[in-house]
Amino acid sequence: MNIENQVLGLTKVSGCIKEYLAKNKEYYNENDSDFELLLEKSKNENQWFVIENQKFALQQWADLLTEENINNWLKDYSISKITKRVGLIMAGNIPLVGFHDVISVVLSNHIPVIKLSSKDRYVIPFLLKKWNEFSEGNVQFEFVERLENFNAVIATGSNNTARYLEYYFKNHLNIIRKNRTSVAVLKGDETEEELQLLAKDIFQYFGLGCRNVTRLFIPQDFVIDRLFESFIGFQDIINHNKYANNYEYNRAVYLLNQDKFWDNNFVMMKEDEKLFSPLSVINFSRYSSLDEVKNFISENEENIQCIVAKDELGFDSIEFGEAQNPGLNTYADNVDTMKFLSVI
Repeated sequence: MNIENQVLGLTKVSGCIKEYLAKNKEYYNENDSDFELLLEKSKNENQWFVIENQKFALQQWADLLTEENINNWLKDYSISKITKRVGLIMAGNIPLVGFHDVISVVLSNHIPVIKLSSKDRYVIPFLLKKWNEFSEGNVQFEFVERLENFNAVIATGSNNTARYLEYYFKNHLNIIRKNRTSVAVLKGDETEEELQLLAKDIFQYFGLGCRNVTRLFIPQDFVIDRLFESFIGFQDIINHNKYANNYEYNRAVYLLNQDKFWDNNFVMMKEDEKLFSPLSVINFSRYSSLDEVKNFISENEENIQCIVAKDELGFDSIEFGEAQNPGLNTYADNVDTMKFLSVI
């Protein structure tokens, strides 16, 4: 293993992405054309992967993959001296969602054996190829249709799929991830700017990620219209066919059931205790005491990925607008992937 070459290669991947994103279309070079083709293929195969969201994901990775960030992340872990084969069953709910697992496996001195999601088949292989080239051939990886000959596995799926995966991989060291979602707690004195940043936490990637906020806690006297006003910047989301189908379906169900809900013609809000909400719907509840919120979060901790709130409220929270900007040391399901990989 030559981790120095791998880290340097990753920083060059970052530079390659930044160069592509910074250019206007009339200045594309050959690498840019590769990127454009891959993004278009991904969009055509998975309509949720609009170009804007794919570029957002690429930008997040480009910003993360600096030499300083990578080395600060790795210094807290002991790197395995024995190379193992680690099976990766990737999710495809948002662009590049499995890339963190791939990087973690490689930088732990292991070989990722990757079963790509059918919804995200193009960009990750392209980035891995670039990483290997920039690392002088020091990045090993395999793509497979079926996992075989592996020492450990990291798999991501729905709650139903996870039960099958837990049984199937019961004799292997594993991390099996399930459905999660995120919540936001409002104090009531948030600025318009903060509420607009919250809208980003809700609507980025159409709300399909585990870090997207689907459940709000608001004070008793909070005016719902303030939220709808802050959402206006995302009103074009209704022009996306798949999102619009979800919106129309859920709205029809609520009307048929005579449920009470608030609607601004592209997203609905429903007073509901459920943690998970249907796509195009935000569940909310009003609280009179923060203890109510803390109890709910404690009871549902295993299903919550992150909490968006002001620091002063006393939660282990992140700032408004930062839900889709996780660091390298932020792990899905809050399970330390690097620690797992260091002891397999």
